[in-house]
Amino acid sequence: MASSDAIVVRNLKKSYGKNNVLKGVNLTVKRGTMLALLGPNGAGKTTTVRIMSTLLKYDGGTVSVEGHDVASSPDEVRAVIGLTGQSAAVDEILTGRENLIMMGQLYRLTKKSAVARADELLRQFDLVDAGGRSVKTYSGGMRRRLDLAVSLIATPPIIFLDEPTTGLDPRSRIAMWDIINKLKADGKTILLTTQYLEEADQLADNIVVIDGGKAIAEGTAKELKAKIGKDRLELTFAKKAELEKAVAVLGKSIADSSNKELTATTVINDTNKDVAAVLAALTKAKISVSSMAIHKPTLDDVFLSLTGKTKKPATAAKKGKK
Repeated sequence: MASSDAIVVRNLKKSYGKNNVLKGVNLTVKRGTMLALLGPNGAGKTTTVRIMSTLLKYDGGTVSVEGHDVASSPDEVRAVIGLTGQSAAVDEILTGRENLIMMGQLYRLTKKSAVARADELLRQFDLVDAGGRSVKTYSGGMRRRLDLAVSLIATPPIIFLDEPTTGLDPRSRIAMWDIINKLKADGKTILLTTQYLEEADQLADNIVVIDGGKAIAEGTAKELKAKIGKDRLELTFAKKAELEKAVAVLGKSIADSSNKELTATTVINDTNKDVAAVLAALTKAKISVSSMAIHKPTLDDVFLSLTGKTKKPATAAKKGKK
């Protein structure tokens, strides 16, 4: 393993009976970066995270975390990782502060050190005012913040975040994004699984798309978007007659008949030259444009192109293994 690689997974395989969940997954996470693992339900994302965090045995391949083999040195791996799962793993009866102190002592911190670390994390995660309250009174966003704080009690260099913002409202999700970005800025190595494509776009340095138990694409958000399409210029017209004339003039444009908006779309390679050429052609034909917009490929487009599946709504319940 190269010194810059914090996590290396090679030809990882896992089956449940006849169900082959992982069929040879390969991925690498550079130290101090964030990798987002994207894929539809059942792709193998959570199974991969559970294996890397020593919670699940695997059938084939190798997994190395900070130079430690997951199969032969699980204790060493656990000493360098923090895990935030899909549901908050905190005691609802205890207060937030008590949860943190308890976890600190389980990590063999002294009582004084555990208390100091708990207070530090409560400040870091904006939970000071709620620290003395029972966790059962916390909102969903507060529980997720506490859960992440608990996973950081021993200041691990590597953090696994398995869909950390699922079910949160937009404000709580953005707050979690800020916390995650601060962790990355502090030099943490983070592996994130998410069903929010914009989350991967906003946070991740690199993205691996997994489907059918295999990694089918890898790259930065910009690189993945570039692979599946070019920018599109969308033109809107005030009258149907103008739309029809524009489609005839532009030739390669496609009238959008799926809605009542009078729009036409054309692919552009060079934003400045192609947009100017389109507008010049329309002006020459005396066609008025009501509005125009340039649309770039999104991770939604990448997801659909690579997996052939529609993106599951973020609020939908998820069942079974991922």
